Amino acid sequence: MKKVQERFLEYVKFYTTSDENSETCPSTPEQLVFANYLKKELEEIGLSEVEVDENGYVYATLPANSEEDIPVIGFIAHMDTAPALTGKGVKPKIIKYEGGDIVLNEEKNIVLSPEEFPKLNNYIGQEIIVTDGNTLLGADDKAGIAEIITAMEYLIQHPEIKHGKIRIGFTPDEEIGRGADRFNVEKFGAKFAYTIDGGEIGELEAENFNAATAHFKINGKSIHPGTAKNKMINAAEIAAELIMMFPQAQTPQNTEKYEGFFHVVGIKGDCDSAEVVMIVRDHDKKLFENKKWLCEKNAELLNKKYGGNTVELNLKDSYYNMKEIIDKNPEIIEIAKKAMENVGVTPIIKAIRGGTDGARLSYMGLPCPNIFTGGHNFHGRYEYIPIPSMEKAVEVIIEISKLVARN
Repeated sequence: MKKVQERFLEYVKFYTTSDENSETCPSTPEQLVFANYLKKELEEIGLSEVEVDENGYVYATLPANSEEDIPVIGFIAHMDTAPALTGKGVKPKIIKYEGGDIVLNEEKNIVLSPEEFPKLNNYIGQEIIVTDGNTLLGADDKAGIAEIITAMEYLIQHPEIKHGKIRIGFTPDEEIGRGADRFNVEKFGAKFAYTIDGGEIGELEAENFNAATAHFKINGKSIHPGTAKNKMINAAEIAAELIMMFPQAQTPQNTEKYEGFFHVVGIKGDCDSAEVVMIVRDHDKKLFENKKWLCEKNAELLNKKYGGNTVELNLKDSYYNMKEIIDKNPEIIEIAKKAMENVGVTPIIKAIRGGTDGARLSYMGLPCPNIFTGGHNFHGRYEYIPIPSMEKAVEVIIEISKLVARN
């Protein structure tokens, strides 16, 4: 049986960065290459009903080995990595961490330091996997895939462990918000599922942000600057003015825990036209609606100031807080919590300052909280994952399968 870290080290070789500018599904052909690799591996370890569908989603089944009436459950992870930093040419390193700084790249003086990332101190004496400082690592979420497959292989090789039917799903394009778009919940057929897509060991998340995207298109009026008085409308300046109309204390760098934010993710333009793209986040539904109202109000105020069609706003909801759904199914959290405790992991129940496929899937009829992978510092060159945390994630998946069969 392959060790979980061996699988992970193999998976990160695949370049699967998703592309929000692409209209295909998956958004990049490399994700499909990885999907077909996983299909072959799932077949080799003995899973059934293995397929890669027309949209690049991977599905598989571990059949029940018990005649008891056990609900069908699922485990889900995503194949893509974030566009925030390249995932091409990942060169992971395993080190025995003895404390202090880790030099990721001596030539570029890139250092992973416990002074900046104090949680490193929790893993002194453990083997951890780090980057070479040039790419992200890809633990988000190739660690989740490795942990799920390793757990399924263990269950196959230990038939004395009784379990019900277990469904596996690997999605494309989660990092660009499309992971659940074409997920076939009906075909998946599970009563509930868990995404294995969280951070540090122990994380158990059943709350996430409500999310929307505000796309402001600004129409200026370009006039030669020598004759522009009382005529020019500078779209680039209005874009800057618009951004400053939002509360500066409510940005990602100034918020934490349950505090929502406005985050400018893109700005471009010139005198004639400009665009501002902003994401809006809040756990509280009422505060979320208030934030969307402010987007609309600011556009309205600028149109009163500069003319009726100066600012066009396209405001679109992305996903909602899964808490509303999970609260109706509290046993799902209790099972995961007990599974962690049974394998010696202290549950850290917290809200996600972001979203997962599970948020969308919960509203599509598949309640789906999120469980840790063990990784830290996702989406960047300082990403790392302790191998013992990955091993514990495997144990948790196995234990959940056992507990569902016993209930």
